[in-house]
Amino acid sequence: MTTVTTDLITRARAGDGDAFRQMTEPHLRELKVHCYRMLGSIHDAEDALQDTLFTAWQGLDGFEGRASLRTWLYRIATNRCLNMRRSTNRRMAKEWNVPGVVPPEPTRLGEVVWLEPYPDALLHGAVPQPLGPEARYEQTESISIAFVTALQLLPPRQLAVLILRDVLGFPAREAADILDTTVESVTSALKRARATLHRRRSADSRELAPAAGSAAEEAIVAKFVTAYESGDLDGLVALLTDDVFMSMPPMPFEYEGRVLVGEFCALLFGGGRTFRLVPTRANGQPAFGLYARPSTDPRGPSHGSGFIVLTLIGEQISAMSRFESSVLPLFGLPEALPELRT
Repeated sequence: MTTVTTDLITRARAGDGDAFRQMTEPHLRELKVHCYRMLGSIHDAEDALQDTLFTAWQGLDGFEGRASLRTWLYRIATNRCLNMRRSTNRRMAKEWNVPGVVPPEPTRLGEVVWLEPYPDALLHGAVPQPLGPEARYEQTESISIAFVTALQLLPPRQLAVLILRDVLGFPAREAADILDTTVESVTSALKRARATLHRRRSADSRELAPAAGSAAEEAIVAKFVTAYESGDLDGLVALLTDDVFMSMPPMPFEYEGRVLVGEFCALLFGGGRTFRLVPTRANGQPAFGLYARPSTDPRGPSHGSGFIVLTLIGEQISAMSRFESSVLPLFGLPEALPELRT
């Protein structure tokens, strides 16, 4: 990591863009993940990060060095995100738009329709130093789809406090300085945020997940791919837990339970369509680009039809988060796959 010397700061204050980049670049990946946790959208996180850098560049004279540069940048980024959460119009829920197909009645309508998946490729190097001693969550858990979704349902100030204290491990005094408030206020907000998060999340959702890249994870993933690509509905449903949960931002439909999720998956396999799946990883979890082939040309080109992230428990799938094909480029995936060759 670049050491922020007095000379580097002096050069940056004099307008040296290269010096400013040397100062800030080591922190960019973790700041972007921080903004993502607060906003739930990788596009919003990128906007917040760019705004943070612009504000830091414009206000570098105000950096007095009493706190570390990292803490100063977190202060700017956190407040930019809070402003965005208070002022921005969240993406509207999208209506069902598949002609001639009527989906099952959902279990409920979800509130977090702006959620987007986060590529694992961007997580490497996002935690360049040990977390603070008071961090309560491992990084794999704190970036998971379920965790980020639950965060979005917290009031903005509670959200910021919980991330700063329990995810990043900032001491109470430092978190209070970042938020320009008192330690008492931080302590109170954290207590309420923890209680809300505990009610909304399954306590064993991550503890029982197989390790990333393990033989156990690979076995489940292989069965899922085989069932999905062959249109084997029974095989797919057999992989699901009894209380499996399915969401599909930006559509608000949420399904809970093997029967309802199975009914929805039956729609996907209807009409003779078949799929090809391209593996990747999102939010520390197995994920796939989905490419559909029409029944009229089963060996022809496959066109992007969505993106799915799996949450695993033991040897089963406990949740599926399905996104639109618009997120494929975030993972370096193409809009279409070429035809199959014999």
